[in-house]
Amino acid sequence: MSGLKDAAHLFRFAGLFVIAFLVFLLIRGHVVPKTFGEYGHYRGAAIAGVAAHPVQFAGHQACEACHTDIADTKTKGKHAHVNCEACHGALAVHSDDPASVTPAKPDTAVLCARCHTASAAKPKGFPQVDPADHSGGVPCQTCHNPHSPAIGADAGTGNAAGGAK
Repeated sequence: MSGLKDAAHLFRFAGLFVIAFLVFLLIRGHVVPKTFGEYGHYRGAAIAGVAAHPVQFAGHQACEACHTDIADTKTKGKHAHVNCEACHGALAVHSDDPASVTPAKPDTAVLCARCHTASAAKPKGFPQVDPADHSGGVPCQTCHNPHSPAIGADAGTGNAAGGAK
């Protein structure tokens, strides 16, 4: 019997642990959203919340449907697999009503540098330059057609060779 008398403090500690666990479950029931766990470790109602936001991106298919001349040039160049809105921004509004929004022409001196500034973290075969040494501040489209950037006869010639429309 003396063993149980000495273990009384352990029973009190176990009781406190059970009470704390029950309080935790009670609070968790009020704090965690009801749809949590519906689709894995996520809040199921989040899908409706995200779907309520207006569409921002049209997708490259919408761009290429109207801008076929640029799409033809782009598919033959190094940027064939770069989606239009990666450079031109989200343009769902322009796609829905082209007259309502005229997209701004990107500043190629800044835009091209986002991907092509030299970095040891990029693959060796990826075209990399030091923008200050490479162009001296001259916009990239002076020598390169952004939609098909190899230096050649169609470089920097605007719409006729697939420049911005």
